[in-house]
Amino acid sequence: MSVLPAEVHAKLTQLLQALQSPDNSVRSQAEDHLQTSWTATQPEVLLMGLAEQMNGSEEASIRSFAAVIFRRIASKTCKNDKNDTVEIFISLSPDQASAIRQKLLEALANESSQPVRNKISDAVADVGRQYSENNDTWPELLGVLFNLSMAPDAGKRETAYRVFATTPGIIEKQHEGAVLEAFQRGFKDDAVGVRLAAMEAFAAFFRGLGKKQQPKYFGLLPDVLNILPPIKDSHDSDDLSKALLALIDLAETCPKMFKPLFHNLVMFSVGVIQDKELTDICRQNALELMATFADYAPSMCRKDQSYTNDMITQCLSLMTDLGEDDEDAAEWLSAEDFESEESDLNHVAGEQCMDRLANKLGGETILAPTFNWLPRMMTSMAWRDRHAALMAISAISEGCRELMVRELRQVLDLVVPALKDPHPRVRWAGCQALGQMSTDFAPTMQKEYYDVILKAIIPVLDSEEGRVKAHAAAALVNFCEEAEKSILEPYLDELLAHLFQLLQNDKRFVQEQALSTIATIADAAEAAFSKYYDTLMPLLVNVLRRENEKEFRLLRAKAMECATLIALAVGKERLGNDAMTLVELLATIQGSITDTDDPQAQYLMHCWGRMCRVMGSDFLPFLPNVMPPLVELASAKADIQLLDDDEQVEQIQQEEGWELVPLKGKMIGIRTSTMDDKHMAIELLVVYAQTLEASFAPYVRDTMEKIALPGLAFFFHDPVRFISAKLVPQLLSSYKKAFGPQSNQLRELWAGTVDKLLEVLTAEPAIDALAEMYQCFYESAEVIGKECLTPQHMDKFIDGVHSAIEDYKDRVAQREEDKEGVTAEDAEDEAEDLLMAIEDDQTLLSDMNKAFHAIFKNHGAAFLRPWERLMPTYESFLISEDPTQRQWGLCIMDDVLEYCGPESIHYANYIQKPLIDGCKDPSAAIRQAAAYGIGVAAHRGGTAWSQFLGGSIPYLFQVTQIPDARGEDAVYATENACAAIAKILHYNNASVQDPQNVVAQWINTLPVTNDEEAAPFAYGYLATLINQQIPAVMGQADKIFIFVAQALETEMLGSGEVAQKVVQATKALLQTTGVNAPTLLQQFPPESQQVIMRYFA
Repeated sequence: MSVLPAEVHAKLTQLLQALQSPDNSVRSQAEDHLQTSWTATQPEVLLMGLAEQMNGSEEASIRSFAAVIFRRIASKTCKNDKNDTVEIFISLSPDQASAIRQKLLEALANESSQPVRNKISDAVADVGRQYSENNDTWPELLGVLFNLSMAPDAGKRETAYRVFATTPGIIEKQHEGAVLEAFQRGFKDDAVGVRLAAMEAFAAFFRGLGKKQQPKYFGLLPDVLNILPPIKDSHDSDDLSKALLALIDLAETCPKMFKPLFHNLVMFSVGVIQDKELTDICRQNALELMATFADYAPSMCRKDQSYTNDMITQCLSLMTDLGEDDEDAAEWLSAEDFESEESDLNHVAGEQCMDRLANKLGGETILAPTFNWLPRMMTSMAWRDRHAALMAISAISEGCRELMVRELRQVLDLVVPALKDPHPRVRWAGCQALGQMSTDFAPTMQKEYYDVILKAIIPVLDSEEGRVKAHAAAALVNFCEEAEKSILEPYLDELLAHLFQLLQNDKRFVQEQALSTIATIADAAEAAFSKYYDTLMPLLVNVLRRENEKEFRLLRAKAMECATLIALAVGKERLGNDAMTLVELLATIQGSITDTDDPQAQYLMHCWGRMCRVMGSDFLPFLPNVMPPLVELASAKADIQLLDDDEQVEQIQQEEGWELVPLKGKMIGIRTSTMDDKHMAIELLVVYAQTLEASFAPYVRDTMEKIALPGLAFFFHDPVRFISAKLVPQLLSSYKKAFGPQSNQLRELWAGTVDKLLEVLTAEPAIDALAEMYQCFYESAEVIGKECLTPQHMDKFIDGVHSAIEDYKDRVAQREEDKEGVTAEDAEDEAEDLLMAIEDDQTLLSDMNKAFHAIFKNHGAAFLRPWERLMPTYESFLISEDPTQRQWGLCIMDDVLEYCGPESIHYANYIQKPLIDGCKDPSAAIRQAAAYGIGVAAHRGGTAWSQFLGGSIPYLFQVTQIPDARGEDAVYATENACAAIAKILHYNNASVQDPQNVVAQWINTLPVTNDEEAAPFAYGYLATLINQQIPAVMGQADKIFIFVAQALETEMLGSGEVAQKVVQATKALLQTTGVNAPTLLQQFPPESQQVIMRYFA
């Protein structure tokens, strides 16, 4: 029986028909009417009416469309009576919601058409999601679904599991027994559709379980896996794909669940991959399932008796599945759209899987079985085998780098001959392998095998086939990007002669690649490229002037890129008047761009940036032309689409440049191409602000307010946020240089900026992003300098730190909890993720530390009051078992000692013991922080620290005497200890017992040749000792001279006052003691001798 009057239904039916009209204007008017007359004013009537239409309409299309509109309206947002933003269904009164829910369930139970029931089940699931997300319940729903799961009609049983799959959150803890039973029943159902829906529901439900709850459901896995063999036997590829996709979901969530049956699953999956009667997509899904186990449970894969060999065999087999009906590659050679032609083919799936196996299982596991095949394949008569072998080398080189780089000669012996293969696709694959190896094995490839590689690739540039010669040029890009200019210089004539030839080729893609390669060579060769400038630049300018047709746009873009990279390589002087010619051409091209898909637009942005770096302030007249399109891109809003149904999702999936994100039971499409352009534009604003400095000031305020600060909170795309964080301090610096450090303009800009920065520090949830924001904050504070924060700002900063530290402690505690009961195998699999999580936290603490440092440096003791609020945290970190925490605590205390002077003595009880213990710490970084802290206490702490400092000297000597004290890890701690002893002797001499003996010992802690901050203190004090003619110094003048020479050789002392003082004192020492300096200098290399002697000239 209908709740609403017939006239309401008549209006609603009319509206639904209008919303489906093929006439755009009718449909548009209907959408407006739906919003203004129904959704905004009477949503409860609309939703009840739609629910009744689902129940009562005789037309299936109306029932189906009513369900679609219901779901869309129910999940729209509105303000409730508390002014909170909520979804519409949740905002309804309890009575209204209950009545509508009842109608929905009736429609679900009564619907006889499967497609319509699917749409109604989506609407039901969405309402269920709203309740579970708001910690509320829909008590009747589970009962209806359990009843449906036992209905005589298989379609209705399938619908029940479909709702479970979409909204697993409706299943609550108290229903565990019933859930187990329902899944067991579904897995054994007579109908394949029900079994598959139950699998998908189980995968979705399992994904939401906590780790401790998961084992309760492990027993269901045999029933799940038993679903697969009958489907495979029936050769229904679509159904088998659905089952495999559900297993992939489970494997990502909990791979160890499969352990007892893993070998059986490997054998089954390999059987699917091999079965050519199944569709390629189905076979690739089986491959994906196996690769997922490599991603999430590599130990289990390594230990399986056949996994590695079978997977490598199947990948290589798939990789030979190419070029069907194209034996001589005629079709392949004639193609010019390379991007879209092969992305979903078997050989690409095989290559991608090999890459994952190498990266996840490692070289020790996959190298031997792979190379068991490759030599045979390389000598096969079938070109596809040779092609696959070369592509396999490309695929595994990154993951097997450490082992393959040791055997590089043997690998090159396999690859290099392929560049003379009779088949063009094999030569192409040889270029691909050398290009990939040039990246993955850099710089060894470039330093040790440059002659082999260049002599092999350069002749391929003369190939008859355009695709082959272009790919040889592309491989040169990879090689040259990692090559020193000294390696390239002898080959430049030959390389460029061939590349100039390619510029004359009739294939445009060959010309385009040649330009890219020349640009890379120019970038690597730098000034050495000047020799070819007069030949090439006129050619490029000619292309930019003449080729205006649409099909030449990418060629012009590459010509722009090449010309501006050459300009960067040869410099402003060599460019001469060509600089103005180039920028004028760029301006002309910019004015001619009208199409949104014109590739020149994006290239142009980078070209302007390069010309700015080349021309410096001479670029300013062009800035008014450059900035408007750049600002437009940098200001772009996120292009987001809410996708209502599977058809829209499928459509977006087929378009390039979109990312799909699940949100509240629906899919959101985000246009990533817009985000990438926005990131690039902000990156270029950083370049302009850095290069033009004060001259960029006219653009600073708008850029800060409309681009940089909003960019910090651009949550759709992390790279945009990170580059915005780099832009903020650059803009402040431009203003500072334009108006001065104390100017009102800078202070006003900072006033609007600092609040936003502190807000971001307080609210940011992502660890890596928070670290970037702390970096933005401390770099900005360093630009502003003294008195950059008010007391309120300091309190807000400490609020943010407190919140971040509490979150950090929770993560540490969670990691400890997760270790409990973990097997060695699981620990091994999770080690990489664990290491990355710890590194992220260390980066965050490090950047947070630098923020503390910046505030103490610019505010000194004025920061102590807010800083003290976190004293319990500092105290616990200083005595923590975690070296990261001890180092963090010590570094902050070092700042207190350095910038708060005598005030720091108030914290002596917290600091003294950690400083002494730190000198004995096994961590070199902590020994360094402790030694540095003792040194600044001597330098800045005043007389109150004297007694402590005198007693700390033996511990500082201990730091310099550990085994391998001058090794790479320990040298900074050693040098800081040396400088700290010098500071104590210089500033607190009265506290030192037997200072002459300490000086004699101290000399042996020299030299200081790594730490630029420690060196001036150590050598400045040494000069004082020489000038005082201290016996311990005068008696070992030769040793003293060597120590000084070592510091000068490494340019530790610069060329300022300290260097002059040290050199003068050393000259006097040599004169007084008669030491023969030239003889002592013989132990240094000739170039070092010259550097040292310049100081003494």
